[in-house]
Amino acid sequence: MPRHADSRVIELPAGLGTVEPDELLVIVGETASGKTRLAVDLARAHGGEVVGADSVQVYRGFDIGSGKPTPEELGGIRHHLLDVAEPNEDFDAARFVELADEAIAEVRARGRVPILCGGTFLWVRALLHGLASAPRAPKELRATLQEQAMREGAPSLHARLAEVDPASAARLHPNDAVRLVRALEVFEHTGKPLSSWQSEHGFRPQRHRARLVAIAWDRPTIESRIEQRISTMLAHGWIDEVRGLVARGFGQTRAMGAVGYAEVRAHLEQGTPETELAQAIYRATRIFARRQRTWLAKAEVTWIPGVSASPS
Repeated sequence: MPRHADSRVIELPAGLGTVEPDELLVIVGETASGKTRLAVDLARAHGGEVVGADSVQVYRGFDIGSGKPTPEELGGIRHHLLDVAEPNEDFDAARFVELADEAIAEVRARGRVPILCGGTFLWVRALLHGLASAPRAPKELRATLQEQAMREGAPSLHARLAEVDPASAARLHPNDAVRLVRALEVFEHTGKPLSSWQSEHGFRPQRHRARLVAIAWDRPTIESRIEQRISTMLAHGWIDEVRGLVARGFGQTRAMGAVGYAEVRAHLEQGTPETELAQAIYRATRIFARRQRTWLAKAEVTWIPGVSASPS
């Protein structure tokens, strides 16, 4: 049985120890590994609330394809940092850290337990260890790069970044226009790659004492869960969701460049056959999951054995 919530101690499943009151429990892991369900279950058992760390779920209207939890899935558990920005807002890691710090403090002030949960690992790292202090570039330079992204497509920026900062290009999705613009503006303004600024920073300062937890699945199982998740999202109206967002003028926003959303937009705007759509999303998601695995391999993570559950 879990200890009383007032003790602020969280007992992990499978006898894997406890998370102490001065630690922040952080649920990480690959897409479709079951992060949200685990966070909600632990929050329910220990008087907790979930704080999201997902760079798409923060946007209003990006619901189905982001895996945004429904009220039924949350079952009354409060979830912070969902729907906190319009799709055309510039919501970056610094803004996330500001809001996440506020949410964590507010949850603790009410005697509840904050549980951070999400798969945007750059944001998790920024919250726990701070951001690299690369200088901001002139607005004119940013505007020029943004114009290029609109005119030629974000992949053109990705190809350019691969020449001057291959380390940053390797971790960024070719359709992530906002982060590509940021990486290129740092290089062009300072003459030094963003990856070098980040390497020098080292993400060593500790802003929050944390315990990272993830669910372990073997490769065939996680790939099957990814496939099931995509099928469910498409069946629940993902294409119509994207169609509506494009009609509202959000077709070129940062969130629309996210894995899956970019493929659905291509289906709508470029005539990608619907029969090929699920496989296109699956391929892009597998690449994303591989990047997540690379990050997890370098982090200190407590692994919980996976049990049969929906891939949320």
